Amino acid sequence: MSIFTPTNQIRLTNVAIVRMKRGGKRFEIACYKNKVVSWRTGTEKDIDEVLQTHTVFVNVSKGQVSKRDDLLHSFGTDDQTEICKQILAKGELQVSEKERHSQLESMFRDIATTVADMCVNPETRRPYPVGVIERAMKDVHYSVKPMKSAKQQALDVTRLLKETMQIERARMKLSLVAPNKFGKRAKDKLTPHIAVIERESWEGGGLEMVCLIDPGQFRAIDEIIRTETKGTGTLELISLKDVEEGDERFE
Repeated sequence: MSIFTPTNQIRLTNVAIVRMKRGGKRFEIACYKNKVVSWRTGTEKDIDEVLQTHTVFVNVSKGQVSKRDDLLHSFGTDDQTEICKQILAKGELQVSEKERHSQLESMFRDIATTVADMCVNPETRRPYPVGVIERAMKDVHYSVKPMKSAKQQALDVTRLLKETMQIERARMKLSLVAPNKFGKRAKDKLTPHIAVIERESWEGGGLEMVCLIDPGQFRAIDEIIRTETKGTGTLELISLKDVEEGDERFE
């Protein structure tokens, strides 16, 4: 006895489904688990790492492929890869409640870890343990935003936590040189952007300085050194994060 297998059916397993309704029709694409969010936040740029197949479906679980006429009517093209990208960008990710909860918990932890890594207690200049940041996030009832990366949200969380605790971005340590006649003019422009001057020397008429800055001031300082010294000055990054070391950190 022969077995009839429809030619418009493709069987896929262990997939993440993204669904969109358009033009009165339902369209679905089959993606690899955990890759949809990476694509949407820009951390994954290879579409082949996201899509299990460059095919648009009516129903992924049943393997029913969309008709070409429906694609043309709803999207104005039958380029399946292009349509997949549109569905990826605007479609609804279908996940179970358990999976969604697990993803949100994982991202919550990633955000807290990022905050702990880039911030310090301004009084002690020491980092906070991840557990402390997690508890603080829960205290302010922070809600994870799945469409934004952990790093983007870490910046938002830092601003939010400043309202309830002593926390700020760890300062960067720089070495600056503005030779000869450029030294005084460069320092006048640099001073408003510097948090702490640790060492300053005027040997030979030029300025040599080791200082601490808030990370957001780096570009401005780099521009000042290049323009005010006409390219003869130097800027060296000594440390991305100036923190006190030596004490144990307890969760």
